[in-house]
Amino acid sequence: MSSTLKTPLVLAGMMLSMILASLDQTIVATAMPRIVQEFQGLSHLSWVFTAYMLASAVTVPIYGKLTDLFGRRRLLIIAVLIFLGGSMLSGLAQNMTQLIFFRGIQGVGAGAIMVNAFAIVADLFPPAQRGKVQGLFGAVFGITSVAGPLLGGWLTDSFSWRWIFYVNVPIGVVALAVIFAGMPRHAAAAHGNGERSIDYFGAVLLTATLVPLLLALVWGGSQYPWGSPEIITLLAVSAVALLGFLWRETKARDPIVTLSLFRNRVFTISVIATFLASLGMFGSILFIPVFAQGVAGFSATNSGLIMMPMMLAIVAGSMFAGQVMSRTGKYKVLAVSGLGIATLGMALFSQVGESTSQFDLIIRMVVMGVGLGFTMPIFTVAVQNAFSHSRIGEVTAGIQLFRTVGGTVGGAVLGGVMNAQLASKLIGIENHPFIVAAKQVSPGTPVVIDGNTIQTFLSNDGQAQIRALIAQAPEAIREQISAAFDQFLEILKTAFSQSIDYVFIIGAALMVVAFAASFFLPQLPLRKSHRPAAEELGVELDAAMGQSDKRHEPDILGKV
Repeated sequence: MSSTLKTPLVLAGMMLSMILASLDQTIVATAMPRIVQEFQGLSHLSWVFTAYMLASAVTVPIYGKLTDLFGRRRLLIIAVLIFLGGSMLSGLAQNMTQLIFFRGIQGVGAGAIMVNAFAIVADLFPPAQRGKVQGLFGAVFGITSVAGPLLGGWLTDSFSWRWIFYVNVPIGVVALAVIFAGMPRHAAAAHGNGERSIDYFGAVLLTATLVPLLLALVWGGSQYPWGSPEIITLLAVSAVALLGFLWRETKARDPIVTLSLFRNRVFTISVIATFLASLGMFGSILFIPVFAQGVAGFSATNSGLIMMPMMLAIVAGSMFAGQVMSRTGKYKVLAVSGLGIATLGMALFSQVGESTSQFDLIIRMVVMGVGLGFTMPIFTVAVQNAFSHSRIGEVTAGIQLFRTVGGTVGGAVLGGVMNAQLASKLIGIENHPFIVAAKQVSPGTPVVIDGNTIQTFLSNDGQAQIRALIAQAPEAIREQISAAFDQFLEILKTAFSQSIDYVFIIGAALMVVAFAASFFLPQLPLRKSHRPAAEELGVELDAAMGQSDKRHEPDILGKV
């Protein structure tokens, strides 16, 4: 088969694989209120996302090394199989703990899928042509982000939330078939003296850094006070592990994260901006359905429809930015403008409340979507362009690592913020007249007001059940209890809405920092071939890149 015919098949396999990984980041969002209601686990809501992102974050840099050393095809097939196994197990989960663990298995597969997808694009196209394809990949993510909430809501309302995981199986089977048919075996690239090594000890230290940090961020202010021994211990363990990780990376022959990458300003600025922007994106996707269902009272399907404008705007923004970058060779202006628009969108979201109309939500989502769409293809291409082709897997994994960690930390931090704010705003709620009346009507039945019961009170099904019980109360007090329940619901909705506002306020502040950082992003000419950047541009980009150019490897695509 000629390389001309291979290219579309390889891209098709990559896109189908990306559909798997990206669909599962969004299809779960609209089903989460139903899941946490069934498992009574609102306080652990963010961990369903965090486990997925954390597993992906820890494994991404390892995959980045493996894909350069052992080839893309083999790892991609393994990754898809791991992902499908995690999907089936997630659908079979019987409690929140099992679901969180199985989502972690999914994340292990998703990490390899993402690294392979972007690295193979770099194999097929030089930086000057890469923008259009990266924009297309961004559009694939946007399309799955549109389909995800809709499909997730429809499956949840029509069948069961478990089908949001089972639906991955047919997609994964098709993806595997295309990969087998269209992606030939890939010879491993030459590597130094021919020896291969993976810094597994560094991976352990990286895990020991991230897990305690995320636990502290999730539990701080909700389950434990910020100054409690538990939180301080977790942060101390994370800090010690981080120091150990940094030391290890300076000694390892093939480190997980080559610290010399940070000598390159393009890499450093891209990492900062990507990390912070992913916080904002994760916050918006995770908490918009929560707001729509918990405050506005939409069903799971309708809350998925609510998100469609933002996802369509992401598609349009990503494709537009990719085209402009490929035609003009300019990426900095797109990065600056995209982050500026996304910051404005996040600030607008911080003003939503009970009176926010559907039209107001649409305007906010379009603004946010355009800004995020602009940034999707930019930083990956900028970083790949700043280093020689021999390090594509490594630098792609580096930017993907911080994008994933940003989303992981964002879910933990923003989820913790919402839980802590909700708890502080509902102090004394157990003394509300409705709760007092409920205890009188059903003496001996404990009425606990926490995140889980709040989710039940705010759901349409939960309210219908409570009103049915009120209808059975003695006629003399029925109207009084009904009025007290309406007032109780308004208090819950106000507290829920204000807590989510805090999430977006913090997200807006982080996006401002990302926007400011983007002004320092160097604008380098986009290379028109796979030759080393220093050779083509006639300049030394930095000391680290100069070293990598001396050990430049043959074009990986030539060995496919």
